[in-house]
Amino acid sequence: MTTVLRNRPTQATFDVDGVERECARTAADLIHARQTVLPKRLLAPGPDADQLQTLLGAAAAAPDHGQLLPWRFVIVPRSERGSLAEVFAQALCERDASATPEQLDQAREKAHRAPFLLLVVVDGQRGDPAVDLSERILSAGCAVQNMLLMATAMGFGSALTSGKALGATALRQRFGLSAGEHALCFMSVGTVAARRPARARPTVADYCSTLGPAPVNAN
Repeated sequence: MTTVLRNRPTQATFDVDGVERECARTAADLIHARQTVLPKRLLAPGPDADQLQTLLGAAAAAPDHGQLLPWRFVIVPRSERGSLAEVFAQALCERDASATPEQLDQAREKAHRAPFLLLVVVDGQRGDPAVDLSERILSAGCAVQNMLLMATAMGFGSALTSGKALGATALRQRFGLSAGEHALCFMSVGTVAARRPARARPTVADYCSTLGPAPVNAN
């Protein structure tokens, strides 16, 4: 005999699709809210100790072919900004022996902007040599973007800065870079003092196309 169970209590249905849609909207809002805020417009406070661990931890989710961990970060604390300032001045002298005192002071000043500063370093030789430098840089870029988005989620402004000083001997020596390492960029994070209107973003059509049929061989 078959027993039919009527009015059997069931667990509440969980709207998985709704949660996924909401997560997607949140992610999209966060991605499009991120914008570069120049370091001179980033003031204290910067991330506290707990926020910093969360910020740095976001980098670990970056894709990493072969799990090489081909990048690392070097935090520049306030106590070392003066020595970094001198590195920037030396770097300017390396490429322009005629730099004026005013130009050297301008180079030094860049080291003192933003409450939080780190250098992004990519290793072109670590681990499997078959993983070329472009893949390693791509992994570092994903790690950096994760951190930028986390900084945005925390309410901070952020920026990436580069320049000729990254290749200077003085900078390589100060940060202890090995022969296979490359200084990729600096990241600055802090509280936004003044935010400019967001720049116009490119549209999908500006950077995406669809592969068409292969051409027919006339021969």
